Amino acid sequence: MIVVWVVCVALLLYILKYFFFSSGPNPFDKDTREPLKQMVHDKEKNKVLKQGFLSSKVPDNLDAVVIGSGIGGLGLAVLLAKTGKRVLVLEQHDRAGGCCHTFTEKGFEFDVGIHYIGDLLDHKPFRCMLDQLTDGQLLWEPLENPFDQVVLGPPENRRRYPIYSGRTRFPEELKKCFPGEEKAIDEYMRLVKKVGRGIWLLAMLKICPTPLANFLIYTGLAKRLSFFFEMAPRSLTEVVNELTENKDLRAVFSYIFGTYGNMPKDASFSMHSLLVTHYLNGAWYPKGGASEIAYHMIPIIEKAGGAVLVRAPVNRILFNDAKEACGVSVLKGQEELHIRAPMVISNAGIYNTYEKLLPTDLQTMPAIQKQLRMVKHGEGGLSIFLGMTGTKEELGLKADNYWIFTEHNFDELVEKYLNGEREESAKSIPLLFVASPSAKDPTWQERSPGKSTLSLVSFANYAWFDEWKDGKVTNRGGDYKELKQAFIDTALEVVMDVFPKITRDKIEYIDAGTPITNTHYIGAPKGEIYGIDHGVARFSPELSATIRPQTPLKNLYLTGQDVFLCGFAGALAGALTCGSAILNRNLHLDAIALAKRTKSEDNKRKGE
Repeated sequence: MIVVWVVCVALLLYILKYFFFSSGPNPFDKDTREPLKQMVHDKEKNKVLKQGFLSSKVPDNLDAVVIGSGIGGLGLAVLLAKTGKRVLVLEQHDRAGGCCHTFTEKGFEFDVGIHYIGDLLDHKPFRCMLDQLTDGQLLWEPLENPFDQVVLGPPENRRRYPIYSGRTRFPEELKKCFPGEEKAIDEYMRLVKKVGRGIWLLAMLKICPTPLANFLIYTGLAKRLSFFFEMAPRSLTEVVNELTENKDLRAVFSYIFGTYGNMPKDASFSMHSLLVTHYLNGAWYPKGGASEIAYHMIPIIEKAGGAVLVRAPVNRILFNDAKEACGVSVLKGQEELHIRAPMVISNAGIYNTYEKLLPTDLQTMPAIQKQLRMVKHGEGGLSIFLGMTGTKEELGLKADNYWIFTEHNFDELVEKYLNGEREESAKSIPLLFVASPSAKDPTWQERSPGKSTLSLVSFANYAWFDEWKDGKVTNRGGDYKELKQAFIDTALEVVMDVFPKITRDKIEYIDAGTPITNTHYIGAPKGEIYGIDHGVARFSPELSATIRPQTPLKNLYLTGQDVFLCGFAGALAGALTCGSAILNRNLHLDAIALAKRTKSEDNKRKGE
């Protein structure tokens, strides 16, 4: 009994020390929001986003180098910059932003990864954090309510289910669609909310000392303390099938699995619950487009003496004789340029970092191999981009998203599709996410009058395209184009059926990005858009504690999706967790504290 009390007291002291008595500098120490500046576009924005790498542009006396300018890398660089650190961010692509970047073809601007973001109510911690990371310059436009439309079945038997935001309206509207299923819907909501409240322990396992994390895991306390870990081993299919026999309701409970990339039978109910709760209070889109995110973060890095440079492919991480990270090598043509820094942070993903950027002798370290054995690649992404003549009104487009499924038996359909022959699978895409960035952005019509865009997203097996991976990105050959066109034609038939005002004569531009496209532009090893796989195994307490910002190599850290969770919010949480490790303080709690403080101050100003 005495031993148990001693252990409990020690545990309490650990938690108090590492979660409430931080010692490092606080990037959220003060509110840095500034008055809004005039929005700029195109050439002015590109001066910030497309600063090409030159050795003369590398700042002196760097405190850190960050590999990759996705939100996990930029977010971490801004956090460090706010504590006075000089950070260099290196990006292999020709523009900064990672999956937050945009591109333009034939006068149409397309986003590649930002479709909608949740949890952005004023003064909520996530919104407060984004305000601080952009000095209050990034504006968010709310989507329609309903923000998602779930479409099930073939054209002759299509059923549509609107998904509303609002903690009470969401279940109320579902009950209208499914009379008699009130008990199942209430229980589903109870479970997802309870899981969401348990996410704190995921962050704790990645921040706290390894001995404490191991104690929580091997005593079973992790699962007892957090409903998130209690439910993590259970698949989404297993849980929803216990709730109801209604197959359409099961599908509606599960539809958002496309935002993390695992079919319901392989998905953790805990991961799924986080996405459901993320959008309970609404959905938003960045005003001015996705490139606004990086555009407003980079100046903060520069103000602290750092830089964000593109066309800067890092080919290896440098180590000293003590096997401590001490810089990176950038490959320009055939020449290697070495950049020294006391700290290297990789936002390139765990596979790229460990398998491509480490020297061979360090790749084989048992601790590195242990982490690699715990994970697997996520599913490859397929994106299709449409540029059309016509306004959103003329084309019947709104600021919402459509999740279109060929039927409600998701597991069977997706498994057959991904395991099928590529030519056959191209004829029947079981899942299609359809959204209009132009309809969501209130600045669009001013910038591109009389034009509209659609972004379609699904999944594709990397192996279908593997034979063309070494070809020139703009000319991979006729067979590759033919296969892409088969996927495009199938998706287009679905779009024109669901959106009858969209006809072929309105389409000015259409093209697809396959998994090997993702490899080229965002460095995804197998074309994955969500990093390492988000299946049930990803959410064991053991893996959660093992894959953390600190790597087995001194002065080398990981940030982004692979550290925490996928998507914009997950990658930013990875940055916050990495910043906590580097700065020796709990930035998650700091963000919450600042949100409370700014809310109080803003309310006082309104009352004056």
